[in-house]
Amino acid sequence: MTAALTEAAQAPAAAAHRQQRRRRATGTLAVVPLLVLASVAFGIPALAMLNGAFTVRDPATGGTSYTAANLTTSLHGAYLTALLGSVKLSAVSAALGTVLGLLLAQAVVTSRFRALREAVLTASGVLANFGGVPLAFAFVATLGNAGVLTRSLGLRDTGWSLYSFSGLTLVYLYFLVPLMVLTITPALEGLRVQWREAAENNGATPAQYWRHVALPVLAPSLLGGFVLLFGSAFAAYATAAAMVGSSVPLVTLQIADALSGNVLVGQENVALALSLDMVVVAGLVMAVYLPLQRRSARWLA
Repeated sequence: MTAALTEAAQAPAAAAHRQQRRRRATGTLAVVPLLVLASVAFGIPALAMLNGAFTVRDPATGGTSYTAANLTTSLHGAYLTALLGSVKLSAVSAALGTVLGLLLAQAVVTSRFRALREAVLTASGVLANFGGVPLAFAFVATLGNAGVLTRSLGLRDTGWSLYSFSGLTLVYLYFLVPLMVLTITPALEGLRVQWREAAENNGATPAQYWRHVALPVLAPSLLGGFVLLFGSAFAAYATAAAMVGSSVPLVTLQIADALSGNVLVGQENVALALSLDMVVVAGLVMAVYLPLQRRSARWLA
């Protein structure tokens, strides 16, 4: 009798467990097409890049061999200068974009005018995807050597040059700041009014509130935004190629030159090695970001 009652009590739990397992199996099967597509779209190019990065062709015999010579070449001379230049440009522009985007997003979130908020967010969505040759042409026509503002404000007399590291940073900010606004706005909207009121009731100044309350809460979102901006700037090619050419050393421009044989013929595999270097840099950035994010999440919990 007792065993029968026990089995009757356990029957609903067993049925619920079986139903949950069926739902998990169904969900797994639903994800399979996406996993297959991602494996084909990303896996095959990644394998081709790895194979080419470690392959060297003998010009005399036409035979190929596996070696690390391409990677060694990619980390010396002009290639290393270009890689470091891209990292520096991406880090500086991402840091400035994070700060400016945070300030602009905070002004939008705290604004009493809903129309202004919607207009800024809509414009940010458009400008975050505005890049390439059109963006380079717009800045050349405005701030180039013969640009409208350059001539009207006499910027050439001050030593201003759009075709420099600082000029390229300014151009990158044009699409990085809107991207940061879109990224950080939901996190700013998640800050509770009660937290600010509690800080003010305890005698905290606005600076102390941001230092001890708001910024720790926003830290994961800020780090995520910085990583997103860094990746966008690090991978950008068309804008820099159309505007500065080879006057600013960037790894994406070096890859294009190696693939096209613009400088040296037969350096296609060196271009693949440079691409592998970019993947490693992006992986290192994510390796720094993810532990910080988990630590912040534990602190918030």
